[in-house]
Amino acid sequence: MKTLIQMFLKSKFLPLVLGLSILTCSQPKEKIVKTDLEQIRARGKLVALTGYSATSYFIYRGQPMGYEYELLSLLAEHLGLKLKIKIEDNLEQLFARLNAGDADIIAHDLTVTKERRQRVLFTDYLFTTQQVLVQRKPANWRQMKIHEIERQLITNPIQLIGKRVFVKENSSHVERLKNLSEEIGGDIVIVEVDGDTTSEQLIQMVSEGNIDYTIADRHVALINQAYLTNLDVQMAVSFPQQIAWAVRKTSPELLKAVNEWIRSMKQKTAFYVIYNKYFKNRGAYIRRAKSDYLSVTGGKISEYDDFLKKKAAQIGWDWRLLASLIYQESQFNPFVKSWSGAVGIMQLLPKTAQKFGAKKLSDPYENISAGVNYLKWLDNYWKKEIEDPLERRKFILASYNVGIGHVQDARRLAQKFGKDPDLWDNNTEYYVLRLSEEKFFRDEVVQFGYCRGSEPCAYVKEILERYDQYRKFILA
Repeated sequence: MKTLIQMFLKSKFLPLVLGLSILTCSQPKEKIVKTDLEQIRARGKLVALTGYSATSYFIYRGQPMGYEYELLSLLAEHLGLKLKIKIEDNLEQLFARLNAGDADIIAHDLTVTKERRQRVLFTDYLFTTQQVLVQRKPANWRQMKIHEIERQLITNPIQLIGKRVFVKENSSHVERLKNLSEEIGGDIVIVEVDGDTTSEQLIQMVSEGNIDYTIADRHVALINQAYLTNLDVQMAVSFPQQIAWAVRKTSPELLKAVNEWIRSMKQKTAFYVIYNKYFKNRGAYIRRAKSDYLSVTGGKISEYDDFLKKKAAQIGWDWRLLASLIYQESQFNPFVKSWSGAVGIMQLLPKTAQKFGAKKLSDPYENISAGVNYLKWLDNYWKKEIEDPLERRKFILASYNVGIGHVQDARRLAQKFGKDPDLWDNNTEYYVLRLSEEKFFRDEVVQFGYCRGSEPCAYVKEILERYDQYRKFILA
């Protein structure tokens, strides 16, 4: 049954009822799968669980971003693995999914605690933080002096006795408040809310006056205060604590590899640049928070979304796939011109643009219309040979990037050497890559010669991976 807090978070029009508590049942002993780095390398993919928030992982102006996202991308590259990210904000489910084998690593801004160490292996810490009380300043705080504001705020933990503090269930904040109650010799009313609620949501609820208090990690509280300026986050309620990632207890080799990587990263400026980007750069955070193009709040990819929906429907595409292609080509900049002479938001060559209906290439709407007409032409071309529409899109994307001729050369090579020319992954794709090698581009079945095949292969992969990110966060 949903709690009223859950319902409130889904609808701002329902009243907030205070004093809720959530009873937790004892959990049966969980089964832990045995998968370590050797099996992960054989699979070729590192699967990570992280949270969906304005700091950990999100889409901004069409680009996947976030503190955990950037570090995970570097880790996967270091390990020579592809990265697959799964979203989980429920802390209990995080540990259960990890140990059940649904992921290899948790990268979720986790506080290291003794209780959690019983379930997982923690990596070396990424940084340290403190838990702080998030409370609202007086309504007229801008007209008040600092000491006048402080008189109306909680500045001593003892003042929390009898106060309701809302925190996420199974979070380290629950345990801290229980211990704090013992330390100050009086009961703090701890209200545990649904595990899918994020710290950012609770912080915003305080700012909007729906609840009076929550607890957050200092780095999260401070960056949110940059946007929600009526908040006070000065009072610490804990000693410094470690923030780390976690792996299964059956993954000691993965833990060793991740720790070696963390230690090497801490010697590099890039490690601290990424931290500052998401937790220190208050101006950038405010711009994102106010933007319609932040997936956490605004949910738009670009200013052309409505037009993309209309044009994508004409070719039977999900508009988010079209948006991913455009991001790859121009990052939605209608004035980009490439070294090869391709122009505009879909990077069309003038001859191609004219053929498919664009007169003014710098006009994004004309450019998109012509680009979609070209995609429709490519679809009709490949439909004769590639029956599966999902598979066909890979051939369309590759052709958009490098031309039909080189893709057909790769298909002929695939057929000659025993692979399936109607499949892209590891079949035609394999021979597109080989077209940069003399042995293959001089083969008798090849008609269009040399091709730097890594480019179209990466092009297809990156567009589809970004499309997968869009589908997670952006409504169709």
